[in-house]
Amino acid sequence: MGVVGTGSVALRGLLPHLTCEDNDESVEVTAICDIDVDRAQAAAGAFDVQETFEEYERLLASGTVDAITLATPIGLHFEQGKQAIEHGIQVHFNKTFCTTLEEANELIDSAEEAGVKLVASPGQLTRPREQRVRKRLHEGAIGTPTWAAAGRAFGRYHQEERSVRGGDDPLSNVDPSWYFRKPGGGPMYDMTVYELHSITGILGSAERVTAMSGISFPEREFHGKQIETEIDDNTFLLLDFGEALTAFVYGAAFGGLPGVNAFLINGSEGQINGNQLNGEPIEGADDSIEALPHVTGEHRSIQEAHVYEDVMQLVDWLREEQPPIATVEHARHVVEIIEKGYRSAEAGEAQELTTDFEVDTSLLEHY
Repeated sequence: MGVVGTGSVALRGLLPHLTCEDNDESVEVTAICDIDVDRAQAAAGAFDVQETFEEYERLLASGTVDAITLATPIGLHFEQGKQAIEHGIQVHFNKTFCTTLEEANELIDSAEEAGVKLVASPGQLTRPREQRVRKRLHEGAIGTPTWAAAGRAFGRYHQEERSVRGGDDPLSNVDPSWYFRKPGGGPMYDMTVYELHSITGILGSAERVTAMSGISFPEREFHGKQIETEIDDNTFLLLDFGEALTAFVYGAAFGGLPGVNAFLINGSEGQINGNQLNGEPIEGADDSIEALPHVTGEHRSIQEAHVYEDVMQLVDWLREEQPPIATVEHARHVVEIIEKGYRSAEAGEAQELTTDFEVDTSLLEHY
């Protein structure tokens, strides 16, 4: 496997996880690619990876990888994914899959035609919490669902990730500017994508979206440099799931809903708040990273374990023909929600959603 991009998620998660000794029989990191040559070489040295590439095209043509994990800015995922597919290389997309429905359709269609496998983060349905909540909801535990709420805020998280932002060497001075730029920046693509995958994984495909959105903070500061905010940093969606079931989902500049543990789902007979049903824990709905199937041993002490789990969904698919829970069809639906949410905010009217997805419950270990 090749790791493309050596920013925060690669340095804190992908490389530490994938180079653990317990992966020796299943996956080997053979190459790192980054336009920042110093960072690529420093990462290769730190994690004992043999090959480094500055040019992505050279990596794809080198014959050194069977698969890649794209840890580059989200706005690059489409072109880089398309190029990998053209070379017959399997692809894991770190969140978010891509930025538009048109891009998602082209990636899925071209991969199918080329016989290439795609897995897209975030695989929220790999988590016991989402699986158990989905099961209890469909069993009628809260009666008829009426409305839901979820979301995340940027805050100053990316400016203050000390392990990768606060130093003066290539592995600790990663610039976060892209998080605030088009295409692919902003809290919706970077953070709220988790809640959108959770809510739709539990409730099913949405039918319409309406939104209000804008830029609250025109500039951010990083190490004395001013970063212009190009993409909306304060976005609020209303999702229509049909039959008057609505979800409020936000990607905010700052702040959050107090007391909400990941997501809140209300119904005629009660409420689910994260892994709790009417204030009591749901049996088996473990919301810890350690509950993920591949997160054992040393992996439990490494950051970004959920991303590692998603990569291993692709590895298992390639080695054992085990289809992934983290499907690109689900990711495409979430991409459409985000894209059309922005479009709704600009147009001042609701937007119809054209995609849907199916959940193969036979793959859900904790269902």
